[in-house]
Amino acid sequence: MTVLTDAERAELIGTAHELADAARVETLRHFRAAGLSADNKETERFDPVTVADRASEEAMRAILARRRPDDAIFGEEFGAKSGTSGLTWVLDPIDGTRGYLSGTPTWGVLISVADAVGPVFGIIDQPYIGERFSGGFGVAEVSGPTGTTRLQSRPARALSEAILFTTFPEVGTAEEGAAFRRVSRAARLTRYGMDCYAYALIAAGQIDVVIESGLQSYDIQAPIAVIEAAGGIVTDWQGNPAPQGGQILAAANRAIHAEAMALLNG
Repeated sequence: MTVLTDAERAELIGTAHELADAARVETLRHFRAAGLSADNKETERFDPVTVADRASEEAMRAILARRRPDDAIFGEEFGAKSGTSGLTWVLDPIDGTRGYLSGTPTWGVLISVADAVGPVFGIIDQPYIGERFSGGFGVAEVSGPTGTTRLQSRPARALSEAILFTTFPEVGTAEEGAAFRRVSRAARLTRYGMDCYAYALIAAGQIDVVIESGLQSYDIQAPIAVIEAAGGIVTDWQGNPAPQGGQILAAANRAIHAEAMALLNG
């Protein structure tokens, strides 16, 4: 783990917020715009990328080139840039591009900075709503239209009283989908389609569990930082650290995490 001074932490936090501010400008420039189109990055399914995805990441990379030239970068659209500082910025310029194309305000910009162990600070930003969830270095807060408040995940409750989210009803492989349905049948309420905003809702104390699979590091590192700062827990389905993505189990507290994990593993 990289040891940072208070001044270094403040610099990283300030940089992260400058990145989020720049991404807001670029993503809002195109959101709900007439004629917005998308290229498909895959052949087997629709995995869209828009001009806004690319412009958002380019704007963030330009800031990092100026403020943090020795740091590494890993972004969804433009890949990896090596660094020498031991820190890596992990960027998802629009998490939830399908939602972005659909005009729903549940996509977000994901920004995190990580050392060799995992993310140390992260931001989940929803530009259209104007909400920004930040976590790490002793920070756990959301700022938005109603002001700034501290983030705190929900206390323990039975899974039978819980709200569960995932992005797609068809979770991963047939086996993964069956595992998810075991948890869904036990939960009070299951909802779909929120992308990164569901993770923000765990940190905000609104929901209890998010289960997904097939995620990349840029999908999950910012949510890990924010949720853990708020008192929650994020692991893979076996309870291991998951900064590289894959199967993800995010929960408001360790008790409900354990109950969901037991069902996932049958």
